[in-house]
Amino acid sequence: MKVGTDGVLLGAWTFLDATPDAILDIGAGTGLIALMLAQRSAAQTIDALEIDDAAYEQCVENFEASPWGDRLFCYHAGLDEFVVEWEDTYDLIVCNPPFYSEDFSSGDVARDTARQNAALPFEELLNGVSLLLSEDGVFATIIPFKEENDFLVLAASLGLYPQKITRVKGNPTANIKRSLLHFGCTEIKVDIDELIIERERHEYTTEYHELTREFYLKM
Repeated sequence: MKVGTDGVLLGAWTFLDATPDAILDIGAGTGLIALMLAQRSAAQTIDALEIDDAAYEQCVENFEASPWGDRLFCYHAGLDEFVVEWEDTYDLIVCNPPFYSEDFSSGDVARDTARQNAALPFEELLNGVSLLLSEDGVFATIIPFKEENDFLVLAASLGLYPQKITRVKGNPTANIKRSLLHFGCTEIKVDIDELIIERERHEYTTEYHELTREFYLKM
């Protein structure tokens, strides 16, 4: 799987103000977000879940090759089985979920599984988060903007409330494409803002550059 803008955005945007000691990345893919959080934080435990065989193997390889390998561990498991067997909670949970819900096939089974919502329905994701998140913990995710309202309603039904929402546009004239969502277990006034990625093609905005510059060799 290639490094995607969604993963970079989530890894860079996720709030670390509460200095989490234990982090979980659900559906880690090749480990991008977990690696970014290892770079950004001093968390001693950074666990990842990945069910796809090839992605899991690459995630483990990437973890072991990184400077933070002693803090990173990937479980070859789905969220449903992990929730049943796991007893501890996490201070921070992140997920860049597979949300390509349209009836579409690219011809690549692994890629389609990673993109299709059926691989990890929002209901299953949020239920798992509600069980694995500590009382003062934070959950961060990125979803299509068109799914935002339904996702918020479902999250609230499980005791997860939005605290920060950043809506993402590709350029100044584009429609909002993604919603970056930050949840906690208490209801507060939601901080809502907007992020534009590019002024023109390959000409990044100052805001996007400041957010992600620590993770690119060239920008």
